[in-house]
Amino acid sequence: MLPARSLMAFTLASHIVLVPMGVALPLITLIMHGYGLRRRDATALLLARRWSAVMAVQFAIGVVTGTVLSFEFGLLWPGLMGRWGDVFGIGFGVEAWAFFLEAVLIAIYLYGWRRLPARTHFLLGLPLPAAALLGAFGILAANSWMNTPRGFTLDAEGNPVDVDVRKAIFTPMFGPQYWHFVVAMLVTAGFVVAGVYAAGWLRGRRDRYHRLGFTVPFTVAAVFTPVQFVLGDAIARAVFHKQPVKFAAMEIVWNTDTHVPEYLFGRLHPDGTVSGGIRIPQLDSVLAGFSPDTEVRGLSSVPAGDRPTAAQATITHWAFDIMVGIGTVLLLLVLWYAIVWLRRRRLPASPWFYRSAACAGAASVIAVECGWITTEVGRQPWIVYENMRVAEAVTGARSASLWTMFGLVVVVYVGVFGSFLAVLLQMRTRWRLDDERRVGAGSVGAGATEPPETDTPYGPRSAVAADAAPAPGSGGGTAPAEGGRP
Repeated sequence: MLPARSLMAFTLASHIVLVPMGVALPLITLIMHGYGLRRRDATALLLARRWSAVMAVQFAIGVVTGTVLSFEFGLLWPGLMGRWGDVFGIGFGVEAWAFFLEAVLIAIYLYGWRRLPARTHFLLGLPLPAAALLGAFGILAANSWMNTPRGFTLDAEGNPVDVDVRKAIFTPMFGPQYWHFVVAMLVTAGFVVAGVYAAGWLRGRRDRYHRLGFTVPFTVAAVFTPVQFVLGDAIARAVFHKQPVKFAAMEIVWNTDTHVPEYLFGRLHPDGTVSGGIRIPQLDSVLAGFSPDTEVRGLSSVPAGDRPTAAQATITHWAFDIMVGIGTVLLLLVLWYAIVWLRRRRLPASPWFYRSAACAGAASVIAVECGWITTEVGRQPWIVYENMRVAEAVTGARSASLWTMFGLVVVVYVGVFGSFLAVLLQMRTRWRLDDERRVGAGSVGAGATEPPETDTPYGPRSAVAADAAPAPGSGGGTAPAEGGRP
């Protein structure tokens, strides 16, 4: 069981790094694209086209990591898929259809730059965010079913029959999980993209290209960060009601009681004692039910074989606290941004703001990872909550074979993500050189109209400049932006 769980954890943790960009970057790109068309802004259009290239590369890498995960469900957990696949497999089917739809839409969107009328091209891109959300719908439907399985009855042998697809998809945890996840993707992608331009700002690149590249995605993240706080509170309360043992692990509560204290970090021991951390009296009961008299169910209320171990509870608790802590810091950063903007109608000038913004992307990815750790580790020992244990679902393959597979997957993933990084750096270098050539041509600040970039967004660059294309919004492609930026 250990090598199977380790392999699944590694591949899932690797794949989820790409998910925020896959789910939310299409929307952020189209916001920038629409802004460019509405304002006839060549800089915004150039940013949108470059982001669409990144979106395509990221999608290609996601194909690899997502396919590996699909195979692992069948290879590592045959007990799960063999017994329960007919009940919750519809979610994977929906995700597969969404994946192919998104691939087609990305191809059309990339092909459309400089080849389709501007408005037609933009309209053809509008279904992209919906396709991305549909993919998230399928995955979250499957995962929420594993947390609160519904839509079936069990026969005399314990096998699921009389499957109700609607109930299997729309389980009690589906709504809280789905919206919490989607908003988390929007927040994370916004901070990641903005962080790139915040880093450029700190290095002295303070032209309009960087200002716009920072402002639009950071504003998207800023709008959704307070929403995420509300949704996070809602999903924690849903876990309290629907998965009380997982909630006890999240809050390292051992005995069922009222006036339960809240521990910030700390470690749970097998005898139920807690060491370390910061203890806040009665707060856990207040957070769970808005009253110190709220009874919180403890881990000891169920047999040891039906609950997470002390070590698993501690991991879940730390992951949950790190996620909430990062979210709190990001909310403070958003408040800083909002206050300066509302009072002075400009971006903050402090270098510390941009240092924080540059780190916010990585911090939000860590928060997403911690959210999945909370969801999966907190459900232990169940792979299907209160219906099938992980030990019943795992493959019967030898541990040595699984560890060998784990090593091979690590090697492949290092190569895949290394290639991904190399491609992004190469794209950045080419874009920067192209912009520097424009600066050298003296077009910046002179009101001149340079020809657009002559490369396709997904292929090798042309070394020869093309003739000028129509201005933005006139039925052609994009005009150039200001120079001197990556």
